[in-house]
Formats: sequence, C-alpha cells, structure tokens
Amino acid sequence: MKINVIPGDIVLHPADAILVSQFEGAAGPGGTTAAIDAALKGAIAQLIKQGEIKGKCGELTVVHTLGKLPAARVAIVGLGKEKELTLDKVRRASGEACRAVRRLGAKKVATVILGSGAQDITAKAAVQAVTEGCLLGLYTFRKYMTSKEGASGEIEQIDIVANEGPMAELQRACEKGSIIAEATNMARNMINEPSNHMTPTEMAETAKDLAHSYGLELTILEKEQMRRKGMGALLGVAQGSHHPPKFIVLRYQGNPSSADTLGLVGKGITFDSGGISIKPADGMEEMKDDMSGGAIVFSVISAVARLKLKLNLVAICGATENMPGGMAMKPGDVVRAMNGKSIEVISTDAEGRLTLADALSYAVGQRLSPLVDIATLTGACRVALGKVATGAFSNNQDFMNDVLDAASRAGELMWQLPMFEEYKEQNKSDIADIKNTGGRYGGAITAAQFLAEFVGETPWVHLDIAGTSFSDKVSGYNIKGATGIAVRTLIQLAEGIAK
Repeated sequence: MKINVIPGDIVLHPADAILVSQFEGAAGPGGTTAAIDAALKGAIAQLIKQGEIKGKCGELTVVHTLGKLPAARVAIVGLGKEKELTLDKVRRASGEACRAVRRLGAKKVATVILGSGAQDITAKAAVQAVTEGCLLGLYTFRKYMTSKEGASGEIEQIDIVANEGPMAELQRACEKGSIIAEATNMARNMINEPSNHMTPTEMAETAKDLAHSYGLELTILEKEQMRRKGMGALLGVAQGSHHPPKFIVLRYQGNPSSADTLGLVGKGITFDSGGISIKPADGMEEMKDDMSGGAIVFSVISAVARLKLKLNLVAICGATENMPGGMAMKPGDVVRAMNGKSIEVISTDAEGRLTLADALSYAVGQRLSPLVDIATLTGACRVALGKVATGAFSNNQDFMNDVLDAASRAGELMWQLPMFEEYKEQNKSDIADIKNTGGRYGGAITAAQFLAEFVGETPWVHLDIAGTSFSDKVSGYNIKGATGIAVRTLIQLAEGIAK
C-alpha cells in the first residue's frame, strides 16, 4: 500500500473516502471539516446538532457526498476533547477510520493531518502518527486462509493532504512512520505464525533475510557451539525438543567511531508447552507467542538500519522450543549458565528466564551497554497489570527513566515495578546458587530479580510483555492477535541514544 503526503485541498481531492476530524464538545465543524460541510450544504453541522456526531475519541460517522464532492464518502473521525488530545489518540483514530472505510470497499483514501495544531502537536508529529495508525490499523494476517469470505479488499493508496507546511519534511515524517509501522507489523507477522512454521530454524532464516536486506552482521551459534560457550541453561530448556536451538545475534554498526553499543535481548521460545511442568491444555495454542521478544528485537534492529540511526545496536535471541520429550529437563535438575552460576530448576515452565540467563550473560561478555530484555515472561505480571500495561524493571533508575520516556513518546503504556533486595530471598536455593522460580507471590518481581543475577552492574531494563503481547479484541490500531508491543518504544529509545 502506498502512503504519501501531497499538497492540495482535500475538498477537491478525488478519493473513495476522505477522513476529516471533529472534537468532542465543539458546537459545529471547524477548519477543513467546515469547508467539507459547506460543500455538503450543512449536512455535518446538522448531524452535530442532532447529536449523531459527538466527536468522542474513536467515533466514526460516514456521510455519502452524492456527487457534491470528488470523493464518494466523508468519514468524520472523533478525536475526543481537544485539551486531552495525544498523538496516540491520533494513531488510534486513524486506525479505526481506515478499517471502517476499508469495510465499505474504499481503495483510495485521503485524509487531512488529523490533530495538527491541537495541544501543540506539530504537523510533522501528526503526519507520523497518522501514518503509523493507518498502517497498524489495517494490518491483517490471513496467510493460511484459502476462503475469501469475510475478507475485505485492501486499501491501495492513502494520501495525506496538506495545504501548508514544508512538504519535504512532512514526507520524511510519513516515511519514518511507515518504517516504524512496518517493523511493528513484521513482529506481528512473526508472532502470529503457527509454531510448526516459526521454529528456531525459521527464526534463524528470518535473521539471515534481515542481515542480507539491511547489511547487518549475523552470527548463529549451533548446539555444539553453545555447549562450548557454557550455555547450559538454554540447552537445558532445548533438550526436550527435536528442533535444534539457535542462538542468533544481529549487529548494526551505525556509529563505528563509538565503542558504546545498545543491546536488545529477546526471549525466543517458539512454543512453550511448559515442559515436564506441563501447562493446562486450555489456551496452550497461544504459547506460539512466547517468541515475541525475539520477534521484537529483530524488528527493531531492521527499523534502526532503515532509519540509518547513528548508534551501534546488537539484537540477541536464544531460540528454542520447551517440550516434554524423553530427554527433557526435569524439576529438581541443576543447570549452569554461561556466567558460571548454577540454577536449580524448580519448574520447567519457568524456562524463559533460563534462556535469557545465557543470552544476558553473552551480552555482558560482549560489553553491550545499556541492555534491554523483552520477554513474555510471567503470568504474574499479567495478573498485576492486566493486558493494559507492560511491566518494567531495572537496576538503574536513569536508564529506566529513558525507557519510560521513550514509551510515553511512542504511546505504549509501561509501569515500573519495584526491585527491592528483600525479594531476592525467594530465589535462594538449598543446592545451587539460585533457583528458577521464587514462588507465587511477587512472581514478576522475583523473575526480574533472577535475571538481574546475569547482568551485574550493566545498566539494564527488563520488559515483561506477558499481558500486552497479544490482544483478544480489535481496538484502535490493534487487531486480534499479536500487538508488536515495545517495537515503537525501543525504536524511540534507539533514536534518543543516537541523538
């Protein structure tokens, strides 16, 4: 799909549908909407007066122009109260509106720069938000569907019509928004793949494609190489599966004159049965998403390369299945991570932190700093924060603040949870250096404390996306399935470091 910024007057723009906006509480249409209303002989003003158009955030009203405009339809998008407008509301409204006109069969869509000028939102920022919202909201995953029943035709072109401002700058904002949204959709695609297609080997093949496309350096460690490096924790998880594990490292060198390198570590469990500590059957099909962290770090490094950001970045993923085979790791086993720490395995369903232990140890050995790991790690975080916010943990408040600021700018909700020393007591083992679960209470925190054992003094943030990586409903720019959460935050973080 093509999306571009073009100069012109949307009143005169030919399209199957055009998008304009309305604020909640406004007495009548304003700005471009007023010009459209005049062409429609006051139809929009009448609907506002009658209460059919309220301007609430996400509200959408479609009016047929009946030949009064070059466009066949006008969709009036509610942005909520003007004083409460945010860029993320612009994204959400754009996504909702595009899906609505797609259902009506629109192929060519034009929109004004929704939200520009309100709450000090610049035209450049609004263009990027509209672009992201449109591309994210129109995402579909129908790869394995042979029936066309229920499938909408795709929008082929979106024009963001601007009647003022520096066109080159606005087009660059559009291109940036496209890259960010496409990276998020790439993560969604990987996560939505069934686990018999997205195996550890397939993750490695995806990394090869990215390395070839964007000039990234690629290292893939096979099982014997992992064994020589002492990655006993990851290999312990992998030993129950027939699919060989892959330890995947992608490098982007955007600032060769600097020794500083941001490290992103993603959990890559391509299917999590729970192992010997097997999960209940109900909902187990969703455990194909346990490689979300790996998909996210791959997507982020691809976007950073496309944006040509001036920083060095390494994306790391230890990819494996967690299966209850005859050789599978058992509760009570002891494994040893790459940094030498011994780990008593209490539950084989606390496997993600074992793979991350080796991945983080590798990252520290490579002197990557700062570090962020992203993982669908604990049901406890889902209990604590639901499906709304990602849990964030850190050993360095300054770096934590940077990540939270990046999340705020990206419009992704994250909430910091404590890392008090007292929680470490729950991870103490009687026979090893540490055990792999601290029990039911404070489970998201004790999991983060476990990971902290493998990063030392390196500034580090852990993002637990167990509750936010997958959506069971359509809302704003998210549809059912993988959300690609944290891709936009981490691109924003990388951009901040680059600056």
